[in-house]
Amino acid sequence: MKKDFGVKPWLCPQTVSIIATFDRDGHADAMNAAWCGMFDDDLVELCLSATHKTTANIKETKAFTVSAADAAHVKECDYLGCVSGNKESDKLTKAGFTVTKSRFVNAPVINELPFVLECELVRFTEEGTVIGRIVNAAVDESVLSSDGKVDLAKFRPIVFDPFTNCYRVVGEKVGEAFHDGLALR
Repeated sequence: MKKDFGVKPWLCPQTVSIIATFDRDGHADAMNAAWCGMFDDDLVELCLSATHKTTANIKETKAFTVSAADAAHVKECDYLGCVSGNKESDKLTKAGFTVTKSRFVNAPVINELPFVLECELVRFTEEGTVIGRIVNAAVDESVLSSDGKVDLAKFRPIVFDPFTNCYRVVGEKVGEAFHDGLALR
C-alpha cells in the first residue's frame, strides 16, 4: 500500500545543475539549481525564481551555461546554492571555481566541472521558466571512456535526493536502454 504525502516536489532523482552567467559588466556568477531538465532534443528548461541574480543575468546577456555537479565538487556546488548572488558578488571565487568565457555564447564555463551545456536564451515562458537552446556540449577528456563516450563511473555526477535533502552519486549500471524491455514483447 502506498502512503499519501500530498503535493511534494519529489520528482526523483533531480539533477544538480550549476547555472553560470555573466552580468552586464562581464562578472561571472553561478547558482545551484535542481529544477532543470531537457525540454527538447536541443533545448533545456530552467525553473528559476525571478528574484535570482542568474535570472536577471540571463535576461540581460541572453546566454547561460549548465554544468553538471559532480562528487568531487559537492561542497563547492552546494555553496553556490546556499548563498545568493544578490548578496555575495564573488561566489565562484569563494567556492574555489575558475571560469573561461564560452567560445559559443556569452556565458562562463566553470573549468573544474567536467560537463557543460553552453546555451543561448530562446525565451522566458509566461510562468517565468527559462528555455535555452544548446549551442555546444563539452566534456572534459578525463571523464571519457577509451571509445570517447562519457563514463559515469569516472564522471560521478550527483543528484539531489529531495526525500532526505542530500546528494547522491550516479553511476551504477543496471540495464541496457531500449534493449532489456524488448524481452517482454
